[in-house]
Amino acid sequence: MSYMDVYKSWLDSAYIDDATKEELRRIQGNEKEIEDRFYKDLEFGTGGLRGVIGAGTNRLNIYTVRKATQGLANFIMSENGQNKGVAIAFDSRHMSPEFSKEAALCLNANGIKTYRFETLRPTPELSFALRELGCIAGIVITASHNPPEYNGYKVYWEDGAQITAPKDKQIITEVNKVTDLSQVKTMTEAEAVAKGLYHIIGQEIDDRYIEALKTQIIHPEYIEKAADEIKIVYTPLHGTGNLPVRRVLKELGFKHVHVVPEQELPDGDFPTVGYPNPEDPKAFTLALNLAKQIDADIVLATDPDADRLGVYAKDTATGEYVSFTGNMSGMVIAHYILSQRKENHTLPKNGALVKTIVTTNMADALAKDFDVKLIEVLTGFKYIGEQIKFFEQQHNYEYVFGLEESYGCLVGTHARDKDAVVAVMALCEVAAYCKLNNKTLWNQMVELYEKYGYYKEDLKSITLKGIDGVKKIQAIMDGLRKNPVKAFGEFKVLKMRDYKTNEVLDMADGEISKTGLPTSNVLYYELEPDAWCCARPSGTEPKIKFYMGVKGESVKDADDKLKHLTEALLLQIGE
Repeated sequence: MSYMDVYKSWLDSAYIDDATKEELRRIQGNEKEIEDRFYKDLEFGTGGLRGVIGAGTNRLNIYTVRKATQGLANFIMSENGQNKGVAIAFDSRHMSPEFSKEAALCLNANGIKTYRFETLRPTPELSFALRELGCIAGIVITASHNPPEYNGYKVYWEDGAQITAPKDKQIITEVNKVTDLSQVKTMTEAEAVAKGLYHIIGQEIDDRYIEALKTQIIHPEYIEKAADEIKIVYTPLHGTGNLPVRRVLKELGFKHVHVVPEQELPDGDFPTVGYPNPEDPKAFTLALNLAKQIDADIVLATDPDADRLGVYAKDTATGEYVSFTGNMSGMVIAHYILSQRKENHTLPKNGALVKTIVTTNMADALAKDFDVKLIEVLTGFKYIGEQIKFFEQQHNYEYVFGLEESYGCLVGTHARDKDAVVAVMALCEVAAYCKLNNKTLWNQMVELYEKYGYYKEDLKSITLKGIDGVKKIQAIMDGLRKNPVKAFGEFKVLKMRDYKTNEVLDMADGEISKTGLPTSNVLYYELEPDAWCCARPSGTEPKIKFYMGVKGESVKDADDKLKHLTEALLLQIGE
């Protein structure tokens, strides 16, 4: 069927509700809009769904959510997991409560128990809850830090991590088998409750989650001594972090936590920010204004589903607030954990630090310094969560810390996904330690630079929407593969890793070895001297992303090197 035929079939279907049909009637005559909504089914990828909310097969709506859930239900039944049940959480985005309930009732109609949070919760708490409840799987309705028009649907498996191979492909196969909306089952909430299939969860899981976080504190005495002196500004950016972040900090004893009032309450429009992403400096405008008013030590922001943390720290030398990248905040936390656990003799001899391939190489230097295993995984925190599962199964390493460059890290193993709530807690403990030693988080970061080198990284994203955008992204990746780059400006390519073909090409002698990681559409270039860059199409947005990193002798040297590498890379791809 053509996209126009599918459009008409939705208008004619008795299964489609009147409100959806009315939305579709309003675009009659707008062929470009109809094409974009119906030229394909919204793709269920290795993490689930993400897309613009609206009517159509290429949009996120109750019908595409039900279709995905029916496929998941079919897979769960094939695994005989229906009695274990599925935990479901949702964030503050538009339609999140509705989509989460639709997912629950579809599962219930297939005889699968569900445990749904009564109100919005952070994504990491869903990871915690499904393991705590002994569920076979979990669903969280969120589009993380995407713009307000987006929402998403992420699937977790019983280990608490997002689905990985081979489960991801098996679930995708089942979802793709659901080709007719009439194949999708649902039932009313009253029927589901009466049959003992639909359960609400809340406070009891919150309590267990917070207690699990607090066990990760290394030196409560540092907090007790410094808590009255530290001033913290925090913003949940209209998302899910407000209650858990404030609760854990209060219970630990921090006395001066100031929440940005304009951004405190959940709001799917995200009215005070154009882009609810703690990676975006504009998201910190209100928080920094408040920080300057009260002379705060640190400024923290979590994204809408509270799995990413953005940080600013005061530089007492200049009085200004310095922005931390995810690599920087991750390294400050990692170093604190490694150094303090080594000092108190709790650092395991088989400890492991896990990072993604696009995360700072300072992590490698830290791991070497503290004699812990450095494990590198593909981009996506699910691969870090997967490593925790492997450690438990194989008894070879003990998880110490994991991080990715995109402002995500995990302290502890209570969850198997990045957790901004525990990251806030850990960073505030580091701030207390710094306060007692007459320095700031920024001073601590500079000490790490001086000891390990001035590592600096950047990310350039190119947005290419629609059918033409998909083709352009593919053309860029094809071009890089067909004509291997020998140098990016002054940066000579030593090796090129192609994770799609599982090959590493040594540019000096032409030898080919294996990457050792799962298949992924990613190209990674090891560069001379002490630099790297990487090309990767986004799995959740119409973008192609270019990551790069350098090591300098000073801040200026690192800045200059990174600038030259970025310019050379963009020139290479014609941007």
